[in-house]
Amino acid sequence: MKRLFLMTAVAFMVTSFSFAAEISMFISQPEYADAINKLIAEYKKVAPDITINYETTQSDYPTLLKARLNSGNAPDIFSSTAGKEISVYQSLTQDIADQPVAKAMTDAVRSVMMSGKEVHGFAIKGNFFGIVYNKAVFEKAGVKEFPQTFSALQAAVAKIKAAGFTPFTDGFGEWWVYKHVFQHFLYAAQPKDVAGLMKAFAAGKAHFKDYPALYNDFFRFVDLVVKNGDKKPLESTISAEIAALASGKVGMVVGQGAWIEGDTLKIDPTVAIGFNGYPVNENANLTRVIAGGDQALRISKDSKVLKETLAFVNWWYTSDYGKNWFSQVAGVIPPIKDVPAPDFEIIKQGTQLSSTKGAGTLGIVYATDGFWQNFGEMMQSYVAGTDTKDAVIAKIEKKWIEIEGK
Repeated sequence: MKRLFLMTAVAFMVTSFSFAAEISMFISQPEYADAINKLIAEYKKVAPDITINYETTQSDYPTLLKARLNSGNAPDIFSSTAGKEISVYQSLTQDIADQPVAKAMTDAVRSVMMSGKEVHGFAIKGNFFGIVYNKAVFEKAGVKEFPQTFSALQAAVAKIKAAGFTPFTDGFGEWWVYKHVFQHFLYAAQPKDVAGLMKAFAAGKAHFKDYPALYNDFFRFVDLVVKNGDKKPLESTISAEIAALASGKVGMVVGQGAWIEGDTLKIDPTVAIGFNGYPVNENANLTRVIAGGDQALRISKDSKVLKETLAFVNWWYTSDYGKNWFSQVAGVIPPIKDVPAPDFEIIKQGTQLSSTKGAGTLGIVYATDGFWQNFGEMMQSYVAGTDTKDAVIAKIEKKWIEIEGK
């Protein structure tokens, strides 16, 4: 189901400008709608004559964005995946390397926003990806620690089910959930060079059958989730996953990460949240969380209000309110320097696991959202039972070359 929210336009005035202007902001990540509205409201105190028209959607964002860009109606601020898509949209976006926003970013976040020496994106957040779980459910089911191998995961699933809980909530109605899961298996397939593996697939030089972590382990995991998860997986969304986790009836959440904790705690502040990597096979060393900045916000270089848009973004990243907004309002890992992270369990546990065991590679940034949306939709056909594993793999490999091999 399409989830599109049009936020009420808020009038602002930038005191250094002599005329009113409208900034259009069309981005994904609707889970931050409330926080961004608060950001806009605060900016009203600085610039009461600037109108910010804010829209957000998730499931069909790449399609809607391309339609706007192809029609010549580019939003002043829009979003994409970081990494490869920085270059894909480079000709349409403003280089902000000389702006305060670029200087404020952490080195890790800036590195996936760059094309050469130019900086063409900024981020709402850093990120952690892994399996979010309910510690109370695990305890009641007699699962003493999070499983580090696939066989241990199967045993935990059996205990959770026997105790009367649903082992998984999957979110498989969202196309982007599949890429979040898949990147853990990409890392397992080629831990030392995920980027090289992705390029090989795009060139038609790599195939699922060459990598057991992809051909066997990934689909085995999806099968386990479908068998022991939501009754209607293709109707399960991020909102449904958050509600299921907060209800105390579900053991594990698939395809999500640090961004869901705030909304979960709004439903039930007492939820005991755990976080860990995906047990992809019997190699426990591969069970790692993934860390990094995967989403970029972009500024259209042809914006008729470029000066005003840059002023807003620079204020966001450098003002006292803007810097504190990341952890205190949005509840995310700040993408900027010298700002404390929010007091969230997923972030604390992700940081601890990354420092002790190491984090997996952020593989999703090495392909475009155009590919990932197709990937997710084809995996939905597999979950629905309309395509066999080999049939969906053949479609994915073909689409990988068509979209990413250019």
